[in-house]
Amino acid sequence: MAVRTEQLHYEADGLSMVGHLAWNEGAGPQPGVLVFPEAFGLGDHAKGRAERLASEFGYVALACDLHGNGAVIDALEEVLPLLQPLRTEAAKVRDRVRQPLAALAARPEVDAGRIAAIGFCFGGTMAFELALSGADIKAAIGFHSGLEVTSPQDARAIKGKVLALLGADDPGIPPEQRAAFESFMREGGVDWQMHLYGGVLHSFTAPEADARGMPEFLRYDAVADARSWKQMAALLEEVFG
Repeated sequence: MAVRTEQLHYEADGLSMVGHLAWNEGAGPQPGVLVFPEAFGLGDHAKGRAERLASEFGYVALACDLHGNGAVIDALEEVLPLLQPLRTEAAKVRDRVRQPLAALAARPEVDAGRIAAIGFCFGGTMAFELALSGADIKAAIGFHSGLEVTSPQDARAIKGKVLALLGADDPGIPPEQRAAFESFMREGGVDWQMHLYGGVLHSFTAPEADARGMPEFLRYDAVADARSWKQMAALLEEVFG
């Protein structure tokens, strides 16, 4: 079956969002997966991962917009101020994660009872925020994702399973942040996992990370990329049955 793609328009947090939908033509209702992108916005990395989810597993995947109108913002100094409200205001980030969930669940190609969320970098944090909102998702999976969320006290609202896939040497996610995440996952009674890849830094799934010229912070790692994708696949197979 051929993978089809199209733009999917939705509104979230007062913004006009343009997502990238990928699915297998001719397939019946299939599990759906939200793909939240890195902090820079909906670029080729997240779109490519959505298409891989469709081609490799037959899932219907929606790579979600982050900044509105499908914008990609390359400059880190421009991105950080845009992210700050999403790091501190639960209502804002939850609207940006719940609206694409509703848009994906409404698609006829999707089995709305079997939806999960994955994300990369800040997108992984967004996947966790969606789970914390009490959304009916089967799993929330973060690749090199920040573990600081707006409402850790809401962990008991999480319905699905949680998986964090992290570089053990990522300077942006120090051990104390991992320990705090573990603590509120435990307190919430969540079915959670955390996998660490030794010698691996941030953005290890993104080949384009090396071009940013920050080798002590951002660095692609092909082995960790492959291993983490397999661990994601195993959990999605488990939760989708």
